[in-house]
Amino acid sequence: MSDEFDATVKRVRERVEPADDERERLAAVTEELTDRAREAITDRAVEADVVRVGSTARNTWLAGDRDIDLFVRFPSDLDREELESHGLAIGHEVLPDGREEYAEHPYVVGEFEGFAVDLVPCYDVEDAADIRSAVDRTPFHTEYISERLTPDLASDVRVCKQFFTGIGAYGSDLKTRGFSGFLTELLVVEYGGFRPLVEAATAWQPPVEFDPEEHATETFDDPMVMIDPTDPGRNVAAVLSASNVARVQHFARELLAAPRDSLFTEAQPDALASDAVAAEFERRGTTPMAIRFAAPDIVDDQLWPQLERSRQGIREELDRRGFDVLRAAAFADDGTAVLLLELAVAERPAVERHEGPPVHVGEHAERFYDAYADDDVYGPFIEGDRYVVERERAVTSAVDLLDSDALFDVALGAHVESALQSEYDLLVGEDVATLADSFGTELARYLDPTPRN
Repeated sequence: MSDEFDATVKRVRERVEPADDERERLAAVTEELTDRAREAITDRAVEADVVRVGSTARNTWLAGDRDIDLFVRFPSDLDREELESHGLAIGHEVLPDGREEYAEHPYVVGEFEGFAVDLVPCYDVEDAADIRSAVDRTPFHTEYISERLTPDLASDVRVCKQFFTGIGAYGSDLKTRGFSGFLTELLVVEYGGFRPLVEAATAWQPPVEFDPEEHATETFDDPMVMIDPTDPGRNVAAVLSASNVARVQHFARELLAAPRDSLFTEAQPDALASDAVAAEFERRGTTPMAIRFAAPDIVDDQLWPQLERSRQGIREELDRRGFDVLRAAAFADDGTAVLLLELAVAERPAVERHEGPPVHVGEHAERFYDAYADDDVYGPFIEGDRYVVERERAVTSAVDLLDSDALFDVALGAHVESALQSEYDLLVGEDVATLADSFGTELARYLDPTPRN
């Protein structure tokens, strides 16, 4: 089996290792961009330098990746407004056709000679624990990893990134909530290679904890804790979901038991047509419901946590009301967002059972009895040793609940709530199948769930 594992990894390694001409091209373009940035700094008569960061700086990028990250470092005593002003001006001079994006502060992104370029201003601080902006620690990460990665380990990082990508667990964006590049590099360094990491992952017992520099100053309640080796108060794995930790464990066992190239390739199901979606929900015998609305005009890392909060809030309210939610999901594209709820029970009786305290608890039991004695309920009566009433149910239809102002009494993301208050469509039963026109792939994943999704 070891031979099969090694042969599989060798094939993947050959696929993800950048060729010499790709390396040379990247180096030439990076040098030209760096020169442009330095000229722009000189033109503005401001003290700053340019540092290359990210996977291309650490020699851990995958063949075909076309990303270059350059940071312009300014003195730590520079006013934030000046940093932003200088940073954007330099960014636009280097990338004339670039556009502005915003993380903790604005920066410029654009294309140059076929490469996607991020040009980000940051502060030049002495220590990553003294950052003034979240991006200030990134140069420290690059330095830390670069000092510890041998060529063999760097190659193993590439293989590991491809493995995490293939199983759907790579990416620290707030939709994926997977393994970041830096976390992947730290894990490979920690275990001394890809295979030792895979073998160790099969036996992980969350919370999985690492402290490379043994300098943690805080405790964290996360499924994985990787103390930032440059900042003892930060968990590098803070965004990582429990599902993605479990996903890596599952596929680590798969890879060791039956090594195969397909585990290193993303699985993309064929999109389902509307009639196939309708037929599958009918076969399941459930009631699908979907709330469709205009996606808020916010960046993905704001949108997806709000969709998740809204999905969870609506699900919990439906469950609380007795409409058993089998599963729920959220979809979004550039213009539309969808919250999908699949219900095992969509209609409830006109009455619901409500148990009171045991009769023998005295005053508390008497209060319950008095509260309902003259009310329009069935009871109170005694069952076993308790008072019980059967009272009118406030909501008997899940459709009525989702199609009323009661929807806004649940926990929703702020921008999602505003969008819903403006307008939304409630799709029920067969009408949900019309979503296949825009979300056929997402519905295919939903209706054929696997450990990858």
